[in-house]
Amino acid sequence: MNATIALPQKSRSRRRERFFQQFLRPAGIELNGRRPYDLAVRNDAFYDRALPRGVSGILDAYVDGWWECDRLDELTARILARHADAPAPGRIFQFLTSISAHLLNRQNRHGALRVRRHYDLGNDLFAAMLDRRMVYSCAYWKDAADLDEAQEAKLDLVIRKLDLRPGMRVLDIGCGWGSFLKYAAERHGVTGVGVTLSKEQCELGRKICAGLPVELRLQDYREIADAPFDAIVSIGMFEHVGYKNYRAFLQEVRRLLKPEGLFLLHTIGGNISRVATEPWIDRNIFPAGMLPSARQITEAAEGLFVLEDWHTFGVDYDRTLMAWFENFRVGWPELREKYGDRFYRKWTCYLLTCAGAFRARDMQLWQIVLSPFGVAGGYSAPR
Repeated sequence: MNATIALPQKSRSRRRERFFQQFLRPAGIELNGRRPYDLAVRNDAFYDRALPRGVSGILDAYVDGWWECDRLDELTARILARHADAPAPGRIFQFLTSISAHLLNRQNRHGALRVRRHYDLGNDLFAAMLDRRMVYSCAYWKDAADLDEAQEAKLDLVIRKLDLRPGMRVLDIGCGWGSFLKYAAERHGVTGVGVTLSKEQCELGRKICAGLPVELRLQDYREIADAPFDAIVSIGMFEHVGYKNYRAFLQEVRRLLKPEGLFLLHTIGGNISRVATEPWIDRNIFPAGMLPSARQITEAAEGLFVLEDWHTFGVDYDRTLMAWFENFRVGWPELREKYGDRFYRKWTCYLLTCAGAFRARDMQLWQIVLSPFGVAGGYSAPR
């Protein structure tokens, strides 16, 4: 009797294993193969868990140790590059997430506070992973030899694009630990105001920027009252704004910016317009995060700004994430007792799958320069 009951389950698992192999084969990936980007299954229940839930089920199974891959970044890149238009397993979970996003504004003032869960994880974690300036956004590797140089090159690029000069007053929306404002104050004599929702970032950032004309505030961007600013920058924060708030965000920027000022938006972007993020990332890494598309950004900016420049260098995020992962891996022995081995697998999954997504050009990185009325005589875009 027991054997008779078990057969259908076993047969279903085998069918799912065959389906999964068929899904991987166009990307050149084998189950239990010998190449570093092949997927090695350690628990046969993986197939029953992965296929109904799609990406979420697959990544949860990785965190639980049900499968391994020496080059998770390359496995991700190969799958995304070969399956851009293919139906993905677990599509119903993505559909339900999208329905929820349509019904709710998950990034309203109350909902936006959830992102603190990520940035308040611990300054020790980010100090171990990031560059010496603690810049938590894509670096600019054009002429850089290492992560420190690449992040400084990015900060310098932003300053040149905004044409910052001594005495200017600059607003940084989503300032993190104040890295950009510290650099701009030290190198270019500006004064700055930075806002963040992270208590951990704000407290450490104030210490880092001590003695400089830089004020870091624990404040929502919708609560800034002391306008206007000569220039405004937002580096790696727009991903938390949410599609229902893109227009309102840019209206706030327009309200806070001088008529002759410039606004630089540095953001990860998606190739198609979405209203929700992947459920695993939403649940484990960035609560209520969302990647804007080019169309969503331009529609939100229509009638508010003139588009002066649009710079794409998403492949640099692949290299940035791999550098972060190497720092994280090397620094892990000092972090292990506090965070635990399960966190190591989750954070590894986050960093390496994102690196693979940028490598496959499934995600982009944009720096966009906007002006209220257009730069007289035209805007010259530094690179």
